[in-house]
Amino acid sequence: MKLFKAFLIVFTWLLSNSLLAQNTKVYSRDKEQIYPEYIQVDRNILVESYFQFMDSLVTVYDSITAYTLTEHLLVRNNPWIIDTLQNTDYYRMKARDSFVYNQKKMIVIPKGNRIRLPDSHTADSLQNVFNHTQIDINIPEFKLRIFHDAVKMYEFPIRVGRNEKKFLEMSGREEDLRTKTGTGSIVGYNKDPRYANPANNHDYTVTRRDDKKITLVPQIPFIETELNGIRYGQMIHPTTNPETLGKAYSNGCIGTKEADAWVIYYYAPINTKVTIRYDLRVLNENGDIEILKDIYGYQ
Repeated sequence: MKLFKAFLIVFTWLLSNSLLAQNTKVYSRDKEQIYPEYIQVDRNILVESYFQFMDSLVTVYDSITAYTLTEHLLVRNNPWIIDTLQNTDYYRMKARDSFVYNQKKMIVIPKGNRIRLPDSHTADSLQNVFNHTQIDINIPEFKLRIFHDAVKMYEFPIRVGRNEKKFLEMSGREEDLRTKTGTGSIVGYNKDPRYANPANNHDYTVTRRDDKKITLVPQIPFIETELNGIRYGQMIHPTTNPETLGKAYSNGCIGTKEADAWVIYYYAPINTKVTIRYDLRVLNENGDIEILKDIYGYQ
C-alpha cells in the first residue's frame, strides 16, 4: 500500500508537470524497489527557475528512493549539469563571442535531456565522498582547494578581504575587512542572493564587468561558512570582476570566478569541512619552498 501511494504521488506529479520518466528496477540493499531511473525533461529549464525545478524533483522522488535524495546527490550523479552551469559564466560566453546581459534567462537544462537518478549504491558512494571532502583556503596564496581525503580534486584562484578597517552600514559598525582564519564547516546557502554594497547597504541589480560592459547580476549561490563556532558572514561567492582575483580586494568574503563557484557549491554540501589558513611558506610547482608576501602584516 505504501509503495502504491508513492507511485500515485509520482504519477500525479508527472502528469501535472508534463515530466516524463522511464521506469526500471533499481535494487536497494535491503529490498527491491522500482522507481524511475531517468527523468526526461520536456521543457527548457532556465537559470531563474533552475533551483525550483531541482527542488521539485527532490521533493517528488525522495518519497520513493531507498535513500535520502538531495539536490547535491542528483547533480553529482549528472555532472553534465555542472558543466552547463559553468558555461553560464559571462567571461566564458564572451570568449565565444557571445554577450550575455541576463544570465538568468540562459538555458541550463535543455528540453529532451535526461536526468539520471542514482541507485542506492551510487548514492552511498557519493555520500561517502561528501563526508571525506574538505575545502582548504590559504589567504596569502589566494587559492581555494577541494580535497577528497588527501587527494586534491580542484584548485581555484580567489580574492580575499582587504587589509583595512572600515565602517559598514550593513553591519552598523566598523569592521576588520581581513578574511578570518579558522576551521569549521559549510552551514548554509543563499541560492538567490541579494547583491548589496556593504559600505552603504544599498542594493544593486547591475554590475560593470572588467570589459566595462554593464550586465544584470547573475544568480549563483553564495556559500556561508562557520569558523571556530562563529558565523562572521564570511561567504564564498562569485565575483563579476575576475581581474580582482589574486588580490586583497573584498570586504572579507572569498571571491571566485562564476564558473568555479558552481563547482565549489556542488562539491560542498552542508557540513563540508572548511579550513581557512594564513601560511606564508608553501611548496611551488617544482616542490621548492616559496615564501609568500605577508599581505596582512601578521609576521
